[in-house]
Formats: sequence, C-alpha cells, structure tokens
Amino acid sequence: MLLRTSTTLLRTLREDPADAEVPSHRLLLRAGYIRRVAPGGYAWLPLGKLVLDRVTEIVRSELAAIGDQEVHFPALLPAEPYRTSGRWTEYGDDIFTLADRRGAEHLLAPTHEELATLLVKDLVSSYRDFPLTIFQIQTKFRDEARPRAGLLRGREFLMKDAYSFDLDDDGLRASYARHRAAYRRVFDRLGLAYTVVRAVSGAMGGSASEEFLAGTPVGEDTYVGCTVCDYAANTEAVTTPAPAGGDPDAHRPTEVHDTPQTPTIAALVALANDRRLTGRHDWAAADTLKNVVLTVRRPGADTPEVLVIGLPGDREVDLRRVSAALHPADVAVFDDWAAHPGLVRGYLGPQVLAKLGLRYLVDPRVVAGTAWLTGANEPGRHATDVVCGRDFVPDGTIEAAEVRPGDPCPACAATASGTPGGTAAGRDGTGGELTIRRGIEIGHIFQLGRRFTDAFALDVLGAAGKPVRPTMGCYGIGVSRAVAAVAEQHHDERGLVWPAAVAPCDVHLVVAGKGAQLDAALDLGGRLSAAGLRVLVDDRANVSAGVKFTDAELIGIPCVVVVGRRLVDGYVEVRDRATGGRDEVPWDGLADQLLSRVRGNGV
Repeated sequence: MLLRTSTTLLRTLREDPADAEVPSHRLLLRAGYIRRVAPGGYAWLPLGKLVLDRVTEIVRSELAAIGDQEVHFPALLPAEPYRTSGRWTEYGDDIFTLADRRGAEHLLAPTHEELATLLVKDLVSSYRDFPLTIFQIQTKFRDEARPRAGLLRGREFLMKDAYSFDLDDDGLRASYARHRAAYRRVFDRLGLAYTVVRAVSGAMGGSASEEFLAGTPVGEDTYVGCTVCDYAANTEAVTTPAPAGGDPDAHRPTEVHDTPQTPTIAALVALANDRRLTGRHDWAAADTLKNVVLTVRRPGADTPEVLVIGLPGDREVDLRRVSAALHPADVAVFDDWAAHPGLVRGYLGPQVLAKLGLRYLVDPRVVAGTAWLTGANEPGRHATDVVCGRDFVPDGTIEAAEVRPGDPCPACAATASGTPGGTAAGRDGTGGELTIRRGIEIGHIFQLGRRFTDAFALDVLGAAGKPVRPTMGCYGIGVSRAVAAVAEQHHDERGLVWPAAVAPCDVHLVVAGKGAQLDAALDLGGRLSAAGLRVLVDDRANVSAGVKFTDAELIGIPCVVVVGRRLVDGYVEVRDRATGGRDEVPWDGLADQLLSRVRGNGV
C-alpha cells in the first residue's frame, strides 16, 4: 500500500483543539486520525481507520486462534429480549431507545448477551455441539451523560464481544481461562502495559469478573495494587478486612452530651478532646460513626428508598462503590430533610433508624461489640458508647467507604487469618498495603453463569438423554478504546509514537526537496509497497521541509526516511521515531535494509 500525502485526506493541526482533554484525544485530532462529528461521536479518517483495522485484526486473529466463531448481530435490536432478561429497566438512562413507525420499541445495542443466547437456542440442540463460543466486532452505543476524552468515553464505539456456552461450570472455567490468556496475547501484541484486576459484574451479573486496565494518569478507572502480593482490584471491587468483634455488653452505658455547633466530624472531635468526653483526650475521627443518608431508586420503582450508611468518621462515602454494591439501582445524595423530621441533620445516630423503618447498612469495620461516638438524634447533641449489637443492629454491611493508599490488602489479610483465597505472599503475617493507581478499561471478562440461559430457557439434550442448561461466559474488548489507550501510552512531547504492530504505515518517506528527490522517494515507496509494506510519502510541493518533519513526528509512524540533499551523495537519513536515533544510510540496498528492519519489528 502506498499513500501520498498530497492526495490523502490528511490534515494536521498546529495547535491543540480547545476541547481536547487528554493526550490521546489531543494527538489523534491534531495528527489527522479522527474528527469530531457530534458529542461522543467521531469519524475515522484514512490513517485512523488503518490503525483501527490493525487493532481489529489482532483481536480477531487471537479469538479465531482459540476456536471462537465470528458472527455479526444487528445494532438495532427489539426491546422484547431485553425486557425478558430485565435489562431494559436495569440499564435505565444508559441506553438509546426508540420506536419504529408502528410503535414497536427498540434499542441501540449496548451489548448482545440476549441475542447470542437466542441464536444458540435457535440453532443448537445437542451436547455434541459444546463447548461453543461466538464473537463479533460490532458498533455499540451508550447514552453517556457527559461524553469526554475523545474515544475514551463516547456514545458510539467499536467493541469485540464473545459469548461462550458450556455444559457445566468446569467448562465455563476452562473457557474463561482460555479467553483470559488470549486477552493477554492481544494486549501484549498491541504494546500495552496493563494490569488484570478483580472487578464487579454490574449489569452483566455472574459469579466472577476481571478487568484489563491500561495504566495511565488520565484513566477514569481507579484500581489498587498490593505492595507485597499480586492482589489487584478495581476500587469498586475492593473488600475491607473486618476487625475482630467483641462483647457488646462489655461497654459502659451510652451517655448523651451537649455538643453545640458540631455538625462536622472535625468539629466534633475537637470538642470531644477539649471536654475530655468519657475521660478521653485522644479522640480521633476514626472513633466516630458517620451516618450518611442516600436515596436508592430501583428500576421501575415509583418512589426511591431512603437508605442510611454508617461508616467510621475518617472515611468518606464513595458513591461509585455504593452504586456497584446496589446495582442496578440509581443512588443519589439525600436532600429532602423536611419530609423526614425524624432524621436530624448533622446529629444523626443509628439508634432510631429501626423505629423510623429505614434500612441501615454499615461499613465492614462496624462490627458487633464496637463502640462509637455518634449523633444522639437531637440538635446539638452526640452520644458516646453507642455499641453495635447492643444499641443498634445493622441490616447488613456494604462496601461504601473510599479506598485509601495504605489500607490493608484484603488478600494478605485473608492469608494471615487462614481464610481461603489468600495469596502466597504475605504469609509471614506482615501483609501488604494498597496503592492507588489509574487506568483505562480495555477489556472485561465475566463468568456469567446461567442468568441468560435461565431467562430464555435454553436447554439442550445432554449425554445422559436428559435436558441440560448451558452456562455462559462473556468477554469484551473495547477496540476503538484500545486505539486511544495505545496513544495514551505511546506518545511524547512531539506527537504519537505508534508501536509497529498498530501503526498506520510501516515507513514514512519525507521528501525534503523536489525533482530527483521526489522521483527517488516515489520509486522507493513503490518497491517497498510491492514487497508488502505500508508506505506514506509526504510529497507536498508547497510545504517546507521543517513542517514535513514536524508532521512526521506528530503522525508517529515508526520509521521515517528523509530523502534530501544528501541523495546526490548516495545517502538518505533514517530516523527511529521511538528512540530518536538517526543514521546516514546508503541509497544502494536501502529497500532491503528497510524491509529487514520492519520485519524485524514483527510487522
């Protein structure tokens, strides 16, 4: 393939676009790979489409290598299958819905579990057809409330989704492991640095899931890693090691204190120490019990539920963790205090919640026998020695508190306590601490189980002659998002630096002059193209060599060949975009050297 800049739809920008928020968005726009069409929607220009196609083919080849079969579903789907599965309401405002001219409801597909299940039900009837995995690479849609960051958070995106069907749970685990390994090969080939982390299943459901996160400071996903073991998890999936409980009756009676002007934890702690409540002068925020009021609206519910969450006062509620724990409900901060006079703002304690008929969930650190300084449910008053299991009984626990650097690793804690599921590291009992990192979700795999086969009553004839209900796995890769992730990890102050496997072209020929230099560059480009390489020739006649060099660095093709004044002496300059290295190379034999160089990079 030979492209000439003068005839290719390629326009670079000298300045950063005003709305570009992250490096991938800025550079893909500036280098002429994409163009904004609408909020959250982008056109792929010729060079961008070449990159997208190369990423797509890497994904496709690895899925085919493990025996997955490619299909293609419509993007416009009928509502009924999603009503049957319950996800029509679970997705809420996150999906695009519409009605056709006859009034039948449809949606633009966010994912295709329902259609995959129905397809297998229609075509497969015997255990002999299993295991079976189908996949597609298809456009998906999500009604993002605030599209941002270019390809990283759009309303329309290209995704690979695969669906495995097995006859039993052992088969599901094998399919899951096979796809997990294939994902590693995909992302290794793309040149991405990534971490596999434990995750929550969300709208997919199922018993287990993991995310593949490409590390970058601009990533919208926050995850943790342990300083000792190999534990890694999305913050929404982090579990809190619970302290040992105690005897609720071993504490002194509850005592109510006047604590005026203390609606915040900081003010309360300062007053408690100043007045030496219960004889103490070492009160800390962690000794207080904060009670946060939220509203929870279940899909299809007419009115929201009022929910109170209790957690140590040195922690803040992380609404993303709450939403993950209560999915598919919508969660919001409570603000209708006038309608609930029994809730005393700033001085709320758990002692009255049962009488008020409100559900009370607590952080795992709030265990039976722990005593707290908390609200007395009267304006300007707090109570000491409010004991869990004596003065209040929670309705359950919830992972709602923020995760902070230095928190104990749950895997190390499980190992130290002998709990199954701990990791080998940390067996000396010291355990590790969590560090906070950021990344871009580029892949997500799920052990779905039988949620969808149950919903659609998918049964096949088993080996024993009796019906068997298959179990499913789901495996997604954000293909267009992966392009942005590569750009985030592979750029410098001058522009993009594509890995050879995904670059739009293998060689960028920059013609620094005219006449013989242009003729030589076109001849070289033709020979390289005939040998199977992708070549871009910057043959623009009225553009200075300096601008061409700047554009070459911005575009980021791995190998740049400058055909300039030294050609009369039989030499050209070969630049390595990644390292910045420059070599004077003889013209004779140059084509063979470039072929060897490119193929040595695995292209």
